Amino acid sequence: MKKILIVEDDPAILRGLTESITQEHYDVTAETDGATGCERALHRSFDLIILDIMLPALSGTEICRRIREEGNHAPILMLTSKGSELDKVMGLELGADDYMTKPFSVRELLARIRALLRRNAELAVAITECNFGDVSVDFRKQEALRGKKRLALSAKEFQILRYFVEREGEVISRAKLLDDVWGYETTPTTRTVDNYILSLRKKIEPNPSRPVHLLTVHTAGYKFVR
Repeated sequence: MKKILIVEDDPAILRGLTESITQEHYDVTAETDGATGCERALHRSFDLIILDIMLPALSGTEICRRIREEGNHAPILMLTSKGSELDKVMGLELGADDYMTKPFSVRELLARIRALLRRNAELAVAITECNFGDVSVDFRKQEALRGKKRLALSAKEFQILRYFVEREGEVISRAKLLDDVWGYETTPTTRTVDNYILSLRKKIEPNPSRPVHLLTVHTAGYKFVR
């Protein structure tokens, strides 16, 4: 049975989410404040974590940051009552995998949970290792080295890199990358994709300003070559 952690401070929303997700045969742990939720996430194993952004004691974005810094790569779904792009992009850039804006459909939430769990399972059986230049990557352990130096890649950066490695030589458009990696086409923006590519290049390229592995194909997108 898949284990899901929900951190949400609104009792009514938390109760409704817990009941709906439990009915889908998931093992649910529910917390109402950020500090306790963060403690749970860091010291117990979950298959998926649902975080409200606005929480007492510790915000959802801060919990997300701490989770990723500790090397925890469980899928994270952010909940927010705000509609601003800044909140969404911030969560995604800190390592969240998806987000939903309140109010939302429980049916859609359950669909996104299934999609995140399925995508995570698919990654687990996909390519596990890759070497290019002086970089070696172990996707199973979420570890990357340049020579003997460890590279600090986020969970989303590992996911994007693996996506490109599995499609070596194929030109990937920004829209396709958004659809396949984030799972929806309208958000985040293509600018977020460019920012992730820039961040990856700084970590894996010998000279980020003249990339030799993660290449830009003018007007078309990006491609990976060893």
